[in-house]
Amino acid sequence: MFTNKHIVIALLVAPILSLIAWFGVGHFTSEKPHAAIPGQVYPLLEKSNCRYDSGACELVNGDVTLRLQVLPTDATPLLELSSNVSLQGVALAVVPAGATPADNVPPESMTSVNSDTTLWQLPLAAPLAEGERLRLVAITPDNRFTAEVSTNFSR
Repeated sequence: MFTNKHIVIALLVAPILSLIAWFGVGHFTSEKPHAAIPGQVYPLLEKSNCRYDSGACELVNGDVTLRLQVLPTDATPLLELSSNVSLQGVALAVVPAGATPADNVPPESMTSVNSDTTLWQLPLAAPLAEGERLRLVAITPDNRFTAEVSTNFSR
C-alpha cells in the first residue's frame, strides 16, 4: 500500500489541506468584533470563576472588565466591584432563589470609594444565600452593561 507514491503524497497532503480549510472557513465566516455604539445596552459575559467557590467573579465585554468580590466584615458582608474603566454608576439587585425574570426586585445603588470611580461597594443586609443571583447594571460615560450572575463565587 505504501509503495504507491500517489497514496503516500495523499496521506501527507490531506491533513495539511484539512487544517488550511478549517482555519480558512473560521476566518471568513466568524463574526467580527464591533465597536460599542454610544447609548446602547450590552451584556457582560460571566467568566468561569463565577460558577464555583473562587472568591471573585469576573464579567467581561470587549474592553470592559468588572470583578465582584464579597468582603467579610464584622457587621455585614460588603460587596465590592472593581472595574478597569471609569463608571458613572452601578445598580445591583440581590434576587432571591426561585424568582423569575419578571419579578420586580428593586436595585440598590453602589457607592464609589475612590476618585476615579473604578471601585464600588455595597453593604449587604445578609450573607448571600445559595441559589440567589445578582442583577447588575454598570453605567459608563457612553454605554450601559448588564449581567445576571450566580452567587456561587461567594461561598
